[in-house]
Amino acid sequence: MIKDILLKEKYDKKDIIRLLEAQGEEQDLLFQFAKDIKSQYVGNKVYLRGLIELSNICAKDCLYCGIRSSNHDVHRYNLSDEEVLNAATYAYEQNYASLVIQSGELTSRKFTSRITRLLKEIQKLSNNEMHVTLSMGEQSIDVFKEWRKAGAHRYLLRIEASNRDLYEKIHPVNKLHAYDKRMQALKDLREADYQVGTGVMIGLPYQTIEDLASDLIFMRDIDIDMVGMGPYLEHIDTPLYADKDLLLSKEERFYLSLKMIAILRIMMKDINIAASTAMETIHPQGREKAFEFGGNVFMPNLTPFRVRADYKLYENKPSSDKDPGDFTKRVEKKLSSFNNQIAYGETGDPLHYEKRKS
Repeated sequence: MIKDILLKEKYDKKDIIRLLEAQGEEQDLLFQFAKDIKSQYVGNKVYLRGLIELSNICAKDCLYCGIRSSNHDVHRYNLSDEEVLNAATYAYEQNYASLVIQSGELTSRKFTSRITRLLKEIQKLSNNEMHVTLSMGEQSIDVFKEWRKAGAHRYLLRIEASNRDLYEKIHPVNKLHAYDKRMQALKDLREADYQVGTGVMIGLPYQTIEDLASDLIFMRDIDIDMVGMGPYLEHIDTPLYADKDLLLSKEERFYLSLKMIAILRIMMKDINIAASTAMETIHPQGREKAFEFGGNVFMPNLTPFRVRADYKLYENKPSSDKDPGDFTKRVEKKLSSFNNQIAYGETGDPLHYEKRKS
């Protein structure tokens, strides 16, 4: 019975598959158990991460991504330093305590030096109080260490699919997109003393329930500190769009994503789990449901509104309100309906990282 699985100390792959296949009352039991685990181990606080989408210029050509390098229909942009620092100042003044800066993947010295400079400026304007997450793809370990020293605390590098064969179905098979390179970067981040995050897309073409169970075991086994994962959403200007007829319905992808979040919360009780924008895209209450059953990180978008629609990884991405404060207040009201609250002024470093370091 599913109750017996939920009470196990450690899940094997067969257990996880059984939980992912739960429906009806069994699904409700899973969600309630995850809700209780979240309350017990990380509490009902939701931590803010002001999101700055620095640039949609990318050297990679991933087969699922709307800003892939060979998509010539994208309006490319690169925020100015002033725009980035204005957004960081807004976050600091609104008592956010944390930022996420993400961009397309570039490895030139001009790019990496710019990130170093921006990190130092953000720490200066925040009196070294702002905790910064970077998400800028694979870099050398020397660059990771440089950014860590300049003021980055966390790094999100999604594996997207831990199964090598599936990974190679959704990326070009060449040195620039090598699975082993991604794995090495995750190890390098650990060595460079980051709070390390990864994640997967849920409901990909060719993906099986067994693949998703393996993804959860992968994240547990590499002892991740934080996770950002959500449903795969297709983009018409990508090669993977040709396989859209293989996809589960959006409702199926949504509930599968919720179950992935819930099971991971049970398996890794003290990590941070973000409620992704994709959850909101696929379901009107997607983000709130993710918070209820395991998520504890919320990322209001602080990217200037003039370019926000250009950071389009998938179709129908919500651009949110021009005023992130109004948007945050609405989310805060929804959170209060199930006894969750936004933790203003708290960096919300994952308890898992603190225990791992000690």
